[in-house]
Amino acid sequence: MKKLRGLFRLIFGRTAFVILFLAIQIGILFSAFRWLDMHTMYVVFILLSAFAIIYIFNEPINSSFKLAWIVPVLVIPVFGVLLYIFVQLQPQTKLLTKRLKKTIGETAPYLEQEKPVKEKLAAGSMAGSRLADYMRNYAGFPVYGNTYVEYFPLGEDKFQALLRELEKAEHFIFLEYFIVERGYMWDSILNVLEKKARQGVEVRVMYDGMCCLMLLPYHYPRELEKRGIRCKMFSPIKPTLSTHQNNRDHRKIVVIDGHTAFTGGVNLADEYINRKERFGHWKDTAIMLKGDGVKSFTMMFLQMWNVTERKKEDYAAYLPAEAYRFAPGEEPSGFVLPYGDSPMDREQVGKQVYLDILDRAENYVHIMTPYLILDDEMENALCYAAKRGVDVRIIMPHIPDKKYAYLLARTYYPELIAAGVKIYEYTPGFVHAKVFVSDDEKAVVGTINLDFRSLYLHFECAAYMYRNRVVKDIERDYEETLEKCSLITMESCRKYNWAGRAAGRMLRLIAPLM
Repeated sequence: MKKLRGLFRLIFGRTAFVILFLAIQIGILFSAFRWLDMHTMYVVFILLSAFAIIYIFNEPINSSFKLAWIVPVLVIPVFGVLLYIFVQLQPQTKLLTKRLKKTIGETAPYLEQEKPVKEKLAAGSMAGSRLADYMRNYAGFPVYGNTYVEYFPLGEDKFQALLRELEKAEHFIFLEYFIVERGYMWDSILNVLEKKARQGVEVRVMYDGMCCLMLLPYHYPRELEKRGIRCKMFSPIKPTLSTHQNNRDHRKIVVIDGHTAFTGGVNLADEYINRKERFGHWKDTAIMLKGDGVKSFTMMFLQMWNVTERKKEDYAAYLPAEAYRFAPGEEPSGFVLPYGDSPMDREQVGKQVYLDILDRAENYVHIMTPYLILDDEMENALCYAAKRGVDVRIIMPHIPDKKYAYLLARTYYPELIAAGVKIYEYTPGFVHAKVFVSDDEKAVVGTINLDFRSLYLHFECAAYMYRNRVVKDIERDYEETLEKCSLITMESCRKYNWAGRAAGRMLRLIAPLM
C-alpha cells in the first residue's frame, strides 16, 4: 500500500506536472520547426545557420560549448538556429545576472583585502600572491590569515561538529544547501534550529529549487516560517522552458554568528552520513572555519539570499563585533581563501583555481571527485602535469550514483592513464568529496566537481588553504582512502564491456550539457 501511494504521488504530483508541461512545450516548438522546415523559410534559416555558426565561433566561451551548439545548428538547421536564439534571449537569466551583480556590489565594501595579510603572503610566495590577486580582482574574495580550519573526512564527522556549533549560536544561523531531505540528519538539525529560533536567534535557510521535485513539498518554506525560521527556495523548478533553470545553487554553506562556517560536499540528507545506504559506503568531506575567513562565507550567503529581496540588507549587522577568541586547540595557521563561483559571469573561478594547482605543482596533485567530465583545457592540464613528472592521482566512485555520468567519465580514463595519470576507484562505494591537495602546502575543499555543470553552470563555493596545517590532515585522509581503492589500468579499460564504452562515447557528444 505504501509503494502504491508513492506511485500515485509520483504520477499525479508536481514532478509529473512539470515534466508533462515541459514535454508539451517541446512538442509545440518541434512542430513549429517541422512546419518551417517544409516551407520557403527553410532557405532563410540555412542563411541564419551560417551567421549563427560565425557568431558562435567568435563567442568568448569554452570550445566544448561551441561544438555542442554547432552540431545541432548544422545537423538540424531550423531547429538548431531557433533553439540557439531562444536560449540567448532568456529574460530570466538576464534578470538574475542583474540582481546578483547588485548584491555583489553591495557586499564589496565588506570584502576588502587586508594589506598586512597580502604582504605576508607575497613575502612567502609570489606565486601564491598572484593567485590571491586574481581571486580578489575577478572573484571579489580576499585571502585571510587568523583563521582556524578543521577537516572532516566523513559526513558523519561534519554532522556531529555542526550540531555542536549550532547549539552555541547566539545571534544568527545561515544555511544554504543544494539538497535538504527529511530524515534523521535534517530532523536533528531542524530541532536545534527551532530551539534557537525560540531563543531569539535569527535563522535563515535557503535550498535549491530542485528539492521541490522529489524531496520536499513545494510549500515547505511556509512550514519552516511557522516554526520561526526564514526560508526560501532558490530558483524553484517551474513548468516552463527556460535555460536559467539550468543554473542550480550547488553550494553547501553554514554560517554561525559570523565567526564559524562550514562547507564541503555534504548535503543535508541521510545518505551523506551513511545513515541510509544508496550506493555502498558514502565517502564525503567537509571543513569548518573559525575566525576572519568566515566573513567571505557570510557575504556569499547574503549575496544569494538578497537576489530575490527588495528590502535593503544591513550587511554590517552580520559581522562579529570583535575578533573571534580561539579556544585551545584552535590555533590559526597559514592562509585561507574562501570563494564562490557564479555562472552569471564569464569567469570560471573554480576551474582557474584547479588549473593553478595543476600548473604549479612540483611533487603531487591528489584529487577526489564524483564526476569526471572534462573540457580540453582541464584534460590537457591533468595530462601535462603527469607528463612532467608530477604524481597526479584521481579517486573516483566504484559504485556511481548516475550511471550515465560514470560511463562518460570512463571514456577519459585511457587518455589520462596513457599520459601517466593514476586513476583509482573507491571500492566500498561512492565518492562525493571534492578535494584537491598538492605538495603538502595547498588544498581545496568545497562543492566544485570536475564536470561541466560545476565548472560552468552551477553556483559553487570552496576554500583554498595555503601553508595551513590542515593540508596535512587532508593528505593523510587521501592516503588512507587510497588503501580502499583499486587502481584502474589500461587493460581494465579495454576489458570494460563494449556496450558501456560505446554509450560513453556517444554521451561525449553532449558532455557540456551534463
